[in-house]
Parts: sequence; C-alpha cells; structure tokens
Amino acid sequence: MIYTLRHLTTYRYARTVRFARCNLRLRPRDGEGQRVLESALHVAPEPTHRLERRDFFGLDTLTLTLDEPHREFAVEAVSRVVVERAAPPSESGLAWERVREAALALPSLGSDAPAHFQFPSQRVPLIPEVTDYARKSFSPGRGALGGAVELMHRIRDDFRFDAKATTVSTPLAEAFTLRAGVCQDFAHVMIAGLRGLGLPAAYVSGYLRTRPPPGRPRLRGADASHAWVALWCGPNAGEGGWIGLDPTNACIVRDDHIVVARARDYADVAPIDGIVASAGAQKLTVEVDVIPEDEAA
Repeated sequence: MIYTLRHLTTYRYARTVRFARCNLRLRPRDGEGQRVLESALHVAPEPTHRLERRDFFGLDTLTLTLDEPHREFAVEAVSRVVVERAAPPSESGLAWERVREAALALPSLGSDAPAHFQFPSQRVPLIPEVTDYARKSFSPGRGALGGAVELMHRIRDDFRFDAKATTVSTPLAEAFTLRAGVCQDFAHVMIAGLRGLGLPAAYVSGYLRTRPPPGRPRLRGADASHAWVALWCGPNAGEGGWIGLDPTNACIVRDDHIVVARARDYADVAPIDGIVASAGAQKLTVEVDVIPEDEAA
C-alpha cells in the first residue's frame, strides 16, 4: 500500500513571538516493511537557522530557530510511504521468560538493541500495580507474543478512550488509576507492564489509516497521529524481532499503520517541541490526512 501523508500543525499566539526554537520529528521511518518515497517540510515564517540530525534511535530531527517576530507558526509535513509488512509470527513462539533472558544476553548496544527498552524511562516508570496487571497474561512458559496480545486486548476492554480524561503530560500512574485516556496513555501503560516483567517494549509514534463509513467521503484533516507498542520477540529468524501491537484498537500492526519513530517513550518522539519567547496564550490546531494512493483520486 502507498500512502500520502499530510500533517499540518499551526500555532496562533495572543502576542507577538520574537524568538522561538523548535525540534520537528515528522519524517516517517524507513525499514521493517516500510519505505519512504518522498518527504518534505514546509515552514512559515521562514526560519533563520536550520540544523538537521539523526538521533541515537534513528529519528530524523530538524531544529529550527525563528528570529522574525510572528503571531502564527505553521509546519506542514508531506510524505509518500510504501507499507508492506509480513504476517506476524505464531503467538505460541518463544516463551516470555526466554525472550527476557535472550534480551539480557545480547551483547549489542545499537539503537535497536532490546536492552534499551527493558528498563524505566522518563515517561514510563515501573509501577508494581501495572506489573501485576500485566502478569495475569503471562503464565509460566507462555509465548511472549501470545501474552502480549492478551494484554493488549485486556487494555482495550478495561480502559476507556476519553480525550478529556488526560493531557499530554498526565503521569502514567494517574492514567492507569483512571483506566482512561488516549493512545499515548494506553501505549505507556502496556509498555510499563511488559518492562515490569523484563520484556523489551518500545513506544511507537506514527499514523493510522482510518476508513470512512461506506458511501461517505474522506474528510480532510480528520485523521490523527497515533501511538502504539513494539515488543521484541527474540533474535532469531521466525521469532519476529520487533512486532507492533496497538492496544487502543486491539490489533497487531500491519499495513494500516505508518511508523514515524520508535524509542523509549513519548518524550523521545514528540512531533514538535521547543521554546517560545512571548507572553499570553496560544492556540494549537492539528490536521492529519492519511490517504491510500488508490483513494487519492
């Protein structure tokens, strides 16, 4: 499947901004069943300085400095991406205890090494209550993927999707107690549970294809950015390596998901962050379009 992606972010400020510096992480990721054909960023006003770099986890980051006074700042990312992922391995694969041991035994410390994803991170502390919640899906000797799939379904059933229940900065413990939140919260809870058992779990950000009701046109800007989980299932061929699991929708990731970044948690992959020198309020609007090429016409 070939997708055209459009992600428009607009900030409007109550008072003039005289200086801003921001980091943009909006280019989709290459690899693991996904290939970027084109990618471009359009920014207004024009920045005075640009710095492009690739971070440790392979995420392309563009840092912009804006010295021109402005009351509005807009970033539009447009990409074309081919997605064709293989079928996932069997859920009765390598036992979860063996996956944990294999991850600790690997000597690699490269960006995809499972060791980076077994321990607490900035937004994903290890919480005993969350570990106990996850443990119910992992009986002794059960396949790691099978246990994770069950946990994913339990989160989908037990948690309420509610965009007003949490904010981007809500702590994981609070979202877990509420049993409510959005995709970011569901992903963080699942990652915390898996890591509490010693299993390598990463935070994935990107986009999800949505399908309009039959006979209805696709609404411009109606899609959204999304977040899910990647579980490391073992080092050998047939075990699957990193497998994507979407607890918000209770599904294994296939060709409807487009990956932008994979890292430890949301703090590593925020699409836009930075500083603004100004006073007063700001208004943020975001429009996202995920358009399969066969629907583009």
